[in-house]
Amino acid sequence: MEKIKNNKIVKAIGFNRIVLIGVIILLYVLFSVLTPVLHAGTTFVSYERIMSALNYAYFIGFLALGVTFVIATGGIDFSIGPVMFASALISGYCLTKYNVPLPVCLLISIGVGLLFGVLNGYFVAYRFLPSFITSMASMQIAKGIGSVFTKTQSVTWPASAAENSWYRYLIKWNNIPTGLILLCIVAAICAVVLHKTRAGRYMLCIGSNKEAVRLSGVNTKRWEMLAYMICGLLAGIAAIFYVGAYTTVQPGLGDTFNNEAIAACVMGGTSMAGGLASILGSIIGAVIVALMQEGILAMGFTISYQYVLTGLIVLAAVTADIMSRKRKN
Repeated sequence: MEKIKNNKIVKAIGFNRIVLIGVIILLYVLFSVLTPVLHAGTTFVSYERIMSALNYAYFIGFLALGVTFVIATGGIDFSIGPVMFASALISGYCLTKYNVPLPVCLLISIGVGLLFGVLNGYFVAYRFLPSFITSMASMQIAKGIGSVFTKTQSVTWPASAAENSWYRYLIKWNNIPTGLILLCIVAAICAVVLHKTRAGRYMLCIGSNKEAVRLSGVNTKRWEMLAYMICGLLAGIAAIFYVGAYTTVQPGLGDTFNNEAIAACVMGGTSMAGGLASILGSIIGAVIVALMQEGILAMGFTISYQYVLTGLIVLAAVTADIMSRKRKN
């Protein structure tokens, strides 16, 4: 095993990433074989199934990218799912009820997410509240604001044939998965920010030893708050990709997407203890989560089975991370 890990090609790509890509291939083969057996008349090997899985992976991917920055600092954000829904509800209500121009509504969605990121970052970085408590409070606030703003009504964005439906080209255009292209571009930007800039290095250092970084003269508050702002910003962008894929948004939901985004990060190699993060790993993790969701539904099971699998994967990934850190220490 050590010889494999020390191989130049394996070290360049990353052993963990190679394992994750292998998991994707294994899941795809497994679902392709089991689907016709367990659920007669259906098949997993089809363009529609792949596009459906990608639609799910887009917004989970953006959420995972955002929360990767927060976890890198040693924090956590459980509000990203409801914040995504609040962004989609408020901007969608402005579009359908107040006839606000679509480009402005897309900016409103991003702005709502960023506002929640500022709120979380301020209380965690400047008021020293635990990130767990802060994000749980923000989760409830996001649910409430989305429901109050829309008067507890669901919001339906323009469908494909509608006049203001060009935003759906962000997801797919002439059968080209433009959403995948945009997700990869944003992921590349996030990777540069996290691993090649001073801000990203400080975030990782804060996750490793915040007090040591502070004593060295670094303004830890600024960089810690920036991590939450990036997380909120990407939650607002995730809302655009969610409505681009599913159109209708209901108030009071979004909790389950927190767990899936965090699971994608942990699977991808981001340490819950902070100080270690992988942007590419988070994207691969999001694809695995989406593939599990699509495969389980294709086999005729309820989504509850995915929750069980996701929980088990998170437990296994966190356990592996803790054991790895103990071996290094």
